[in-house]
Amino acid sequence: MADQKVVIVTGAGSGIGRATAAVFANAGYAVVLNGRTKEKLEQSADQLDSNNALIVVGDVSKSEDVSALIQSTIEAFGRIDVLVNNAGVAVFNSLDNITLDEFQNGLAVNVNGPFMAIKAALPHLEKTRGAIVNVSSVSGIGGDWGGFAYNTTKGALNLMTKGLALDLAPRGIRINAVAPSLTVTDMSKGVVSNEHLMEKFKNRMPMKRAAKPEEVADVIFYLASEKAQFVNGVIMPVDGGLSASNGQPNMMG
Repeated sequence: MADQKVVIVTGAGSGIGRATAAVFANAGYAVVLNGRTKEKLEQSADQLDSNNALIVVGDVSKSEDVSALIQSTIEAFGRIDVLVNNAGVAVFNSLDNITLDEFQNGLAVNVNGPFMAIKAALPHLEKTRGAIVNVSSVSGIGGDWGGFAYNTTKGALNLMTKGLALDLAPRGIRINAVAPSLTVTDMSKGVVSNEHLMEKFKNRMPMKRAAKPEEVADVIFYLASEKAQFVNGVIMPVDGGLSASNGQPNMMG
C-alpha cells in the first residue's frame, strides 16, 4: 500500500530493536529490519504481526551498507516515515587497556552509524515530514566506571540529537532520543545474570529491576507518533527513576 507508513529499525535482530519492530508492526507500519546477522533478523521478522517486513542485512558503520539500506527501503516501499537508530555496541574498558581500534569501533557504530543513516534518509523523511528516534543511554547523560568510551559515544549521540532538532524542525522532521538504563537484552545478559551486579543496580534503581525491551520500545513509538508532534530534541530517560537521584546513597533505609 502506497499510503502505508514505513519504519526502519537498525539493530533489529534482538532486544530493543526487535521489540521496536514489533510495536510498529502492530500499529500497521511496514517494517524494515536491519542488522548484521540474517538469522536473527529472520527470527525478528517471524515474530511480527505483519506481512510487510523487509530484511536488509548490513553494518551501520559502513557507508555502503547504510546507502543500501535506504535504497532497498525506497525500492520496496517508496517512502520512509520513521528512522530508529538502535544499532549499538558496548565499549567498556579502562583507559590503560583500551585500544584505539576499540575506541574507534564504538564511535563508528554508535555515532557514525546514526549520522550516516540520518543523512541518507533525510530527503525521504522530508517528503513525509517524518521522525527520527535515536537509542541512546543513561550512559550518555553521566559517567560510568570503566565506561568512558561508551559514555563518549552516547554523549555525542545525545548532542547530535539536540543539534539536529534545531536544524531539521524547519524542514518538518522531528528528532528525539531515548536513554534507557539497564535493559534485558543480549548485550546486557552478563550483567542481568550476575546476582552481585544486579544487587548493585537494585540499590540504585527505585523500581528495583531492569527494563523490559518492550517498555523502551513503547516510548520509542510514542516519540515517533503524532501524539508527540510537539516533542523535539528531547533525551527521554527510560530508567525506572535512576536519573531522578542526585547520586547520594539512600539515607532512610
